[in-house]
Amino acid sequence: MTSRTLRSHLSHWGAFDAEVSDAGNVKIHPFEHDPDPSPLLDNIPDSVRHATRVAQPMVRAGWLEQGPGPTDRRGVGEFVPVSWDEVIDLLSAELRRVYGTYGPEAVFGGSYGWASAGRFHHAQSQIHRFLNTLGGYVGSVDSYSHAAGSVILRRVLASSELLHNLGTNWNTLINHTDMLICFGGLPLKNVAVTNGGAFRHRIPDFLQQARQRGMEFVYFSPLRDDMTDTVAATWHPVSPGSDVAVMLGLAHTLLSEGLHDRAFLDRYCVGFERLERYILGLDDGQPKSAEWAGSLSGVPADEIRALSRKMAGQRVFITTTWSLQRQEFGEQPPWMAVALAAMLGQIGLPGGGYGFGYGSVNRVGNGRIPDGLGLPVLRQGVNPVKRFIPVARISDMLLNPGAEFDYDGGRYTYPDIRLVYWAGGNPFHHHQNIPRLRRAFGRPETIVVHDPYWTSTARHADVVIPSTISLERNDLGGSPNEAYLAAMQQAFPPYQQSRSDYDAFSDLASALGMGAAFTEERDEAAWLRHLYESWREKALKKGHQFPDFDRFWAEGYLQLPYNESANLFSEFRVDPDANALKTPSGKIELFSETIAGFGYEDCPGHPTWQEPQEWLRGKRAAEFPLLMIANNPKTRLHSQLDVGKYSQDSKVQGREPVRLHPEDAASRGISDGDVVRIYNDRGSLLAGAVVSDELRPNVIQLSTGAWYDPLDPSDPESMCVHGNPNMLTLDAGTSSLAQGCVGQHTLVEVERWKDEHPRVKVLEPPPTRDVRGAV
Repeated sequence: MTSRTLRSHLSHWGAFDAEVSDAGNVKIHPFEHDPDPSPLLDNIPDSVRHATRVAQPMVRAGWLEQGPGPTDRRGVGEFVPVSWDEVIDLLSAELRRVYGTYGPEAVFGGSYGWASAGRFHHAQSQIHRFLNTLGGYVGSVDSYSHAAGSVILRRVLASSELLHNLGTNWNTLINHTDMLICFGGLPLKNVAVTNGGAFRHRIPDFLQQARQRGMEFVYFSPLRDDMTDTVAATWHPVSPGSDVAVMLGLAHTLLSEGLHDRAFLDRYCVGFERLERYILGLDDGQPKSAEWAGSLSGVPADEIRALSRKMAGQRVFITTTWSLQRQEFGEQPPWMAVALAAMLGQIGLPGGGYGFGYGSVNRVGNGRIPDGLGLPVLRQGVNPVKRFIPVARISDMLLNPGAEFDYDGGRYTYPDIRLVYWAGGNPFHHHQNIPRLRRAFGRPETIVVHDPYWTSTARHADVVIPSTISLERNDLGGSPNEAYLAAMQQAFPPYQQSRSDYDAFSDLASALGMGAAFTEERDEAAWLRHLYESWREKALKKGHQFPDFDRFWAEGYLQLPYNESANLFSEFRVDPDANALKTPSGKIELFSETIAGFGYEDCPGHPTWQEPQEWLRGKRAAEFPLLMIANNPKTRLHSQLDVGKYSQDSKVQGREPVRLHPEDAASRGISDGDVVRIYNDRGSLLAGAVVSDELRPNVIQLSTGAWYDPLDPSDPESMCVHGNPNMLTLDAGTSSLAQGCVGQHTLVEVERWKDEHPRVKVLEPPPTRDVRGAV
């Protein structure tokens, strides 16, 4: 008779109990209080012991034989398996060399990505804590997800942390909002995930409640399924990149017909008179009328005017998804949406105003645990190195040491990086223009990667440390916007010779004479008890009483106090002087003297429409007439567990699916299920065609996250046969202000692939050889 055990656990896309049989098979049972569990959980079972797991420490043969140095062979050569003792000796010697010769400003501590939901085995905390014990590192700021929005909004309204964590709650919207206007839609695929873990997926139910109460839904997106069809929403299939033009057209109607709230603008905002002149075209001669907006966006002018008039008479909440600011001039859509909400005069009223990131992750609009309660967290220590890069400028940094760059009003210099140390994340998923990234990865002397899987980033490393997955270790998991804390209980022994990042860094720290500083004489079990009990003691002082660690661990989940009635900016609305915003003026800045003072041509002092390179009315469209939307995938979180069943089942002939409108497919002789080549002057890739009327003509949609798989690994320009859209994307900043990611929109052409279909090799481990040279 086979016995089974259940282990409570947590992923970014859902809490669950893992049922493990004696034979080592795992069955996933979603959290009992989750009303709509994510199908992403189906990626877990097949991935636990997948062939792409890294079995033991590996060193690239060229680095082992020739030593550290720049090379164009990363991603090409064989790997040599080594013992843990050998890899600790090699790495500790290399870290001594780099820190001793060049100092900590020559080390880039790369850890970008969601990694594990656990708070102790959080890869970013572990690597930064380790590097801080050695003297520090060059880090990055902001995120690929919402850098442009975060930087502009903290200058003119509020921090992204406030907007995300304390944004107006769904219960408030359900009870008070008459019309929800969503620029970028409200795609349910995105709200499956929350960084730190999603326990309850309730947004589909919230939307149903809102519809039943009579809320009207309106959305602007090139993709019809960026809003669920259950709420009878009005879809405006806007041309990609023209959302700001639509917002300006709506604002022009409000202004020209006297429908704006002048009293609110005078009392709670600064700079509207400057924006007003721009909307009316008093200085540039171009009124931003509904006709002007319609000519750019494809949305009929009469629809823009009608919507504007309707907005003026109702309680309206305006949202922008993160996707809108992951494009050229990405600072403008959230800023102009704030201005539009301000013109309606409803910011701070229940159910009115503006929200950033609704439909981008599960946590935005959820409730929140009480202020001051927090969650258990591992301290990273203090980084004495002050140099940094905007997160999406890694290729620029590696390719151009010593070059200057702008960021948020400052002028900075790229450091000369000799060693890249990466744990958690996959830049070959996140970063734009993979051919350029590959050339950049050839510049450092050493690249070290911790990874459970042979991802593209691991394949481009010199030293690969085999990390455990979260089911192979114990941890604590939770998010401040969720009502539970999870005991993430180990369900499997570590795969072959893999170790947790903590254990690997502990051994390295010991070899470097910093063991006690890193570990504080605690192993995993002692750390978890310490973190929980320290948090419990702090909570008790705030009036919250929780069970001791042993009881918490035995029960698996701890319910936390939870507030679900937030209405953002309500205090500011009552008294803007006593409750001033954290902007230079203390008010909503529709014209920013600070930003204007930076003198950036690509980000002036008020929201503006600026024509991007990558859009359908631009010059490049004559050669590349289709606009590719590289959005977040439906079947995985970013590139995580692309090897899992749910992700693999979505592939078309083993490749990432690309959606094309029937008109675009027919004119190119493409049928559903064909393998197609997508290309532009930056690169090319193969994908599997899905013909669909769920998107507007001249637009294709290819999700991010397919593991990069070049046809010829020795050639950075070689076609990706698996369908990674970053083969084609522009590697540039949103503007001089935020330097954010612009990978959402790219002009391309598509053709049916008529040659033999190349084999997808990325689902297999790379070639290895032993010290005797046998492959």
